[in-house]
Amino acid sequence: MAGIMKNLKVNVSVILAAAGYGRRFGRPKQFSLLRGKTLLDWSLEKFSRHERISQIIVVLPRDYQDQDIKSKYPKIKEIAAGGETRQESVISGFKCLALYPKDVVLVHDAARPLFSRELVDRIISATTANGAAVPIIPVEDTVKEMEGTRILRTVERANLFLSQTPQGFLFHILQKTIREASDKNWMATDEAGLVELVQKQVVGVPGEKSNIKITDPVDLKIAEALIED
Repeated sequence: MAGIMKNLKVNVSVILAAAGYGRRFGRPKQFSLLRGKTLLDWSLEKFSRHERISQIIVVLPRDYQDQDIKSKYPKIKEIAAGGETRQESVISGFKCLALYPKDVVLVHDAARPLFSRELVDRIISATTANGAAVPIIPVEDTVKEMEGTRILRTVERANLFLSQTPQGFLFHILQKTIREASDKNWMATDEAGLVELVQKQVVGVPGEKSNIKITDPVDLKIAEALIED
């Protein structure tokens, strides 16, 4: 698959997953403020400014269908209604892409507001060359496998990495993956996990330590500290 679209100008779409209700956070965290902007706005501004991004599909909770953001961010083509799970929400967003040209699809969690332009470029390049790409960072802490409160073993961490978003896929690969996952009732915590089940051809590219996921309120304070003045 190497070099599959390496020399072509590709049309890049973004599915921005922002449909969670933030049950662990205590409220829908995508609307929480970071330096005066919502987490959702942080991602939308970055993708909107990126000249390689052609269109954005935003997936919001069913009762947060804010159509006003389409006028604020012209690259937004559709606002999709989220599902009960992240996977269902991404599939909902994917279905909205049917009417638009697309070669590469990036899937990003709105809970990760601090990704860089350079990371987006790396993912697009790796996806066009390999079919599917995911940003990863190495696991630095010692990892323990547990059963209840009992430690079973220490897991060798040399080959362990944490995945981030945005994750990139050639459109036809993600389409095939979603179709098979639906037919076989496969579930995964990210789209790369589903692609691995279908074809096991996903490459990892260097992620960013600063690309943290906002999971609870203290993460907002960490993100605040990571933003350069």
